[in-house]
Amino acid sequence: MATAAPDRQGVTRATLGGALVAGLVVIGILLGSRGLKDFDTALVPYAGATVFAAFGLAYRYLMWLQRPPTRLYWFRGWQIFLRPSQLPANLVLLARRLFANFAVQSFIFRRGALRWAAHWLIFWGCVLAALVTFPLSFGWIRFETLRDSQEIYQAFVFGLPVFRFRLGSPMAPLVFNVLDIAAVLVLAGVGIAMWRRARDRGALAVQQLSTDLMPLFLLFSISVTGLLLTVSTHSARGFHYGFLSEFHAVTVIFTLLYLPFGKFFHIFQRPAQLSIEFYRRASAEGEQAACARCGEPFAGRLHVDDLKEVEAALRIEYAASSVHYQDVCPPCRRKLLAVTQDGLWRLHGRPRPEGP
Repeated sequence: MATAAPDRQGVTRATLGGALVAGLVVIGILLGSRGLKDFDTALVPYAGATVFAAFGLAYRYLMWLQRPPTRLYWFRGWQIFLRPSQLPANLVLLARRLFANFAVQSFIFRRGALRWAAHWLIFWGCVLAALVTFPLSFGWIRFETLRDSQEIYQAFVFGLPVFRFRLGSPMAPLVFNVLDIAAVLVLAGVGIAMWRRARDRGALAVQQLSTDLMPLFLLFSISVTGLLLTVSTHSARGFHYGFLSEFHAVTVIFTLLYLPFGKFFHIFQRPAQLSIEFYRRASAEGEQAACARCGEPFAGRLHVDDLKEVEAALRIEYAASSVHYQDVCPPCRRKLLAVTQDGLWRLHGRPRPEGP
């Protein structure tokens, strides 16, 4: 399918949008860390890589939205979602879709239990790690022992005390090892994914190193080096802790830089597909387009008209005299193709093929 090449103005808009998002992340770091008072300078590389990743993700997302099909269906879907008369029902449907598609990921389960298990474990492991890593890197969360008791830890969020816990309480191991828990979840998911890819002939035939295996290698490296840091601290008396911490930092930073350019980008594309559900429902419930040849309804008028608009933007000419190709239903298109082929055979003076 033809695609419209982005113009210089589109590239400029995407660049400015990326810079705006990166700037908002920097402002968030400054405000959330109270003017860098709570910011840990040892985490500067993580924060810097995050700012670059924010720029790259926003830039690529805006470039993606400039494609005529993506732009039309993305905006049209949310335009339908925000209709005042349907907003309450749409909010309920959105909550259901968020739970099914993201929390449970049922759409992947229909493609296979192993695939679902791998995605589910990796997804929740990464979400758990992100909820901890990014606030810590930005200085939004910090922990301190109380001045009058070294046995009690106080958690601060945006400089405000939120909760405290004792070192010997059940809460302490969960708080201190939350990233280890996330790493175990990710490693389990990566292990299932690699096992499936090594045995599935379909996956073996199409998988590529840069798009399919590299994300798994990166997640594996982050998780293993993170767990080794814990082992070095508690079981190996700090053996090679400096090297492991630097290696762990390199893997995390490289993954952040890889986010906008690799397969991880689909994480940010996937939520946009939620608007398609509202679009399909509005098209099915609205006026139906009748076939220009047989007169039978075959699709929503909204969808047919939008297809014409997209094809015009892509400079695809499907209009013949006063009838557009999109106004013809699929069965009639196949009949017209047969009639056209028969006419070409006659035009060139060739005998018609025998048989039905």
